[in-house]
Amino acid sequence: MARKQPTLQQLQQVIDDWNAKHAIGVAVVVKRGNQDFHTRTISPARVLEGHTPVIWVEGLSGCYALDKVSAIKSQED
Repeated sequence: MARKQPTLQQLQQVIDDWNAKHAIGVAVVVKRGNQDFHTRTISPARVLEGHTPVIWVEGLSGCYALDKVSAIKSQED
């Protein structure tokens, strides 16, 4: 059975939650294949082309899906 695509509203909620918890410049780990990259964010999270929550990070080209990015420490900690 095919998985239902999240609505734009649901995607925006993911973005809003991330941006509320994490300032630009927060230390993160990016999962890329079987490697982990320790870096920092350089943008707020955004929805890419209406279907994927993403963020840009320092030292790696392109953007990365938020499900591949974990904050090392949030503003709440």
